[in-house]
Amino acid sequence: MKKISVLGAGLIGKAIAVDLQKNFEVSSFDIDKKALKILNNEFEIHTQVLDLSQTDNINKAVKDADIVVNALPGFMGFETLKTIINAGKNVVDISFFPEDPFELDDPAKEKNVIAITDCGVAPGMGNIICGYHNERMQVNDYKCYVGGLPFVREWPFDYKAVFSPVDVIEEYTRPARYIQNNELIIREALSEAEYIYFNKAGTLEAFNTDGLRSLMKTMKIPNMIEKTLRYPGTVEYMKVLRTCGFFSKEEIEVKGNKVIPLDLTAKLLFPKWELKQGEEEFTVMRVICAGTENDKHVKYTYDLFDTFDKKSNTSSMARTTGYTCTAAVNLLSEGLYKKKGISPPEYLGVNEQNFNYIKDYLSERSVICNVKKEFINN
Repeated sequence: MKKISVLGAGLIGKAIAVDLQKNFEVSSFDIDKKALKILNNEFEIHTQVLDLSQTDNINKAVKDADIVVNALPGFMGFETLKTIINAGKNVVDISFFPEDPFELDDPAKEKNVIAITDCGVAPGMGNIICGYHNERMQVNDYKCYVGGLPFVREWPFDYKAVFSPVDVIEEYTRPARYIQNNELIIREALSEAEYIYFNKAGTLEAFNTDGLRSLMKTMKIPNMIEKTLRYPGTVEYMKVLRTCGFFSKEEIEVKGNKVIPLDLTAKLLFPKWELKQGEEEFTVMRVICAGTENDKHVKYTYDLFDTFDKKSNTSSMARTTGYTCTAAVNLLSEGLYKKKGISPPEYLGVNEQNFNYIKDYLSERSVICNVKKEFINN
């Protein structure tokens, strides 16, 4: 049985480890003893407490692995991926680090490594859909709207986080890039807000975030944009916090002590954003690919609405992100994807067999994207 090392045992890392245990010998590594104890006691997954900010510990964790999953927070992601590649290990990465993964393309090829990056829900599933259609038609417009939200709205945030609060805050601070008429456009995060109605989620607020990532480099599509979905009102209060400096990474002095506002804000917000045990939430995503197919103007619309799984006590964000990742792990294990170097998820979608493999894998876990095809009249 092949061995998988999962780095990170948060809500998503936990879901990944549990799902992979069905087909592999899984080991999970994290600095959080409590998270690892759950995996060990409830699922009999091998665990080890390690500080994965240390390169030597990463090397220990991946030493015996056939495939590695990097499920660490974004600020640790790039250096961790570099270490995994230098160790010569194939890897699927969902850390969503801000650096350009293609900086590691040559090292990965030199080490004969397959490194699939950004393999979550969005980026991830949306990219796979984009890659699939762009290979089979001329896509002129790509749009992705995505968000994870609690069913019960609690003042003041109407939000709960299932991953690192620092990574959530990055969505509200990192400049958003998109493509318009083949030109790169840069806007501040939270800009160009609009309201969009979803059948099962109601009216949500969509705003610019920097979610296109690799698509801007790999897909020659003249118009591409990604927006995050939240309950209405989010843009206003997040802009207030950002403007007041609560998200700043610059040290300030408070009563003789050096403080980074972002660290303090994350510390204060996490208890407010943390999902309660058994609290139900949902993930909603809409992906639109429009363009020319067989000399006809068409539009494909994919709608995903996934909810908390009561039976396995798994959040929808962990399911949609984690199972896209584990689908890719299984794809690698079966030798169905062999491209060396850095592979963003859109590369997986190019091959129809791989696209259908991932779609079927997700469907078996009740993660389903309903698709509608429309013909557009000029």
